[in-house]
Amino acid sequence: MKTKNKIYTAVIFLTATFFSAQNKSKSTFTLDLSGASTGIKIQPTMYGIFFEDINQAADGGIYAELIKNRSFEFNEPLMGWQQPKTVTLSENKNSGFITMITNKDKTNHNYARITINDDKGYELYNEGFKGIGLHQGAGYDLSFMLQNVSGNISSVKAELLDENGKTITASVVPVNSSEWKEYKAVITPERTVAKAKLRLTFSGRGVVNMDMISLFPQDTWKGRKGGLRKDLVQKLYDLKPGFLRFPGGCIVEGRTLAERYQWKKTVGNVSDREYLINKWSSGFAHRPAPDYYQSFGLGFFEYFQLSEDLGAEPLPILSCGMACQFNTGELVKLDELDPYVQDALDLIEFANGDSKTTKWGQLRANMGHPQPFNLKFIGVGNEQWGPDYIDRYKIFEKAIHAKYPDIKIISGSGPSPDGEFFDYGWKELKKLNAQIVDEHYYNSPEWFRKNSARYDAYDRNGPKVFAGEYAAQSVGVVKPENKNNWECALSEAAFMTGLERNADVVYMTSYAPLLAHAEGWQWTPDLIWFNNLTSYATPNYYVQKLFSNNKGTEVLKITGNGKPVTGQDQLYATAVKDAINKETIIKIVNTDAESKSVNINPKNISLGKKADQNYSDCTAAFC
Repeated sequence: MKTKNKIYTAVIFLTATFFSAQNKSKSTFTLDLSGASTGIKIQPTMYGIFFEDINQAADGGIYAELIKNRSFEFNEPLMGWQQPKTVTLSENKNSGFITMITNKDKTNHNYARITINDDKGYELYNEGFKGIGLHQGAGYDLSFMLQNVSGNISSVKAELLDENGKTITASVVPVNSSEWKEYKAVITPERTVAKAKLRLTFSGRGVVNMDMISLFPQDTWKGRKGGLRKDLVQKLYDLKPGFLRFPGGCIVEGRTLAERYQWKKTVGNVSDREYLINKWSSGFAHRPAPDYYQSFGLGFFEYFQLSEDLGAEPLPILSCGMACQFNTGELVKLDELDPYVQDALDLIEFANGDSKTTKWGQLRANMGHPQPFNLKFIGVGNEQWGPDYIDRYKIFEKAIHAKYPDIKIISGSGPSPDGEFFDYGWKELKKLNAQIVDEHYYNSPEWFRKNSARYDAYDRNGPKVFAGEYAAQSVGVVKPENKNNWECALSEAAFMTGLERNADVVYMTSYAPLLAHAEGWQWTPDLIWFNNLTSYATPNYYVQKLFSNNKGTEVLKITGNGKPVTGQDQLYATAVKDAINKETIIKIVNTDAESKSVNINPKNISLGKKADQNYSDCTAAFC
């Protein structure tokens, strides 16, 4: 590569350093860097993010609603709610009680009919998601739907209580209509509390109907009412992701087809979105979560909007008519697959269709986004395998490309990076000229280090690769003892040098899972952890950020002794040109306990005066 402009160089080191009396002096290595063009372009989608509602990632997580089961829609409608002074098998003349009113013809099935016999004796509590996190001095929007049915009830008092039952703040809301009406108030806590509760009491006696009892922080991402948790989205934004894959993950498939993710039920008025139990409520025996549901306040419109906010390509994944093969593996018959295929076609229309002349484009516009979302990718199935998947993929591919030939389809090779079903999937998808094949790998840190050259021998003329789910497991796959440690992070970094070096084959990559509540998790490790008040990134996050923020535009050749640097002497390296910023970026990973000195020998490259060295060191034994 010859250029009239000087190329500034950033050298990024990821190292594991042990400080001990036994450490030897630094070894010195020379790497040859060629500035000649390789012709290997790095896709803007090279590094992205994978969102799945696992580990309380959506409700109780990035979706900022603080009231659990706000619309009484769980299978047990009062889950999350308590009436401490209400007695079963009693008329409750000194308190009150709730009767649940159900209408299965509506998507919002339930509302609470509350009878208050004695307003001094009745209380209704909501526990929130592992409590309600409140920040001192911040504003919170309280809202609820209420209908006065009978009696003289004149107001509702909403109080937020701390862990000891002491009032943090309160608001009295007058209620005055015999029709359904939305009531609102703003509550400002006087102190920060991690595990508050909401208490509702009433003035007067009588009967009221209540629904959609909600509490949101005002300081959401971009200040949107009923929006997303600001600190979590900021961490996603800081990754500079090339794409956002949503909504999963096995959650797409469901344990049964009835429990699959259906995008049409997640758009439109938030209060009309039908709740669904989360697949991960009973996914792991070691972390049962019977109160884990999906309100779909974070639905497909919000996912598209989030993609736009992040500057990322939206990548929706849809059910292909197969329930999770780790659960029931329930199948839709091929001659009954049309509604599933139509869902895919309608989703493309929802994202890209004209806002005036198409049904789903009009809905998008009515929700506040008349301009198209410019969808370019869609996934058919999550990690299905075997002939049943290939049969269904063929039908989807034919229908999608007949109507939308420019849409790129993501297909799947199953849940494993090798083996019988993996090989079968790749063989069949190659025959079908599949565009992008999704590969998943959850494996040991050692596996990631040993597989940095995995894609060196892949067919350059075959389907491209989406490394859609991967993470090094410190103990073992699905082991609750797994940790986000530096060995895993460095091993992933070593592997990522191979992904980047093979950017002519690998077009998309994403770590998984993305988010985990410190008390509500099911799976470890995870990229970002959070509690009710704050969030914190892991070593794995900073590896992802380093690569994504420095992805460049073209791969350059960097070698040691004439060979790609793929673990020789526990060194791994990749280099890229950034034509936009006129930089050459070298990433070097050292997984050895011993420090190393690396000399760069540049050829066919004009170096500027500026050279930045960024280090990310772990100063303990794979802490």
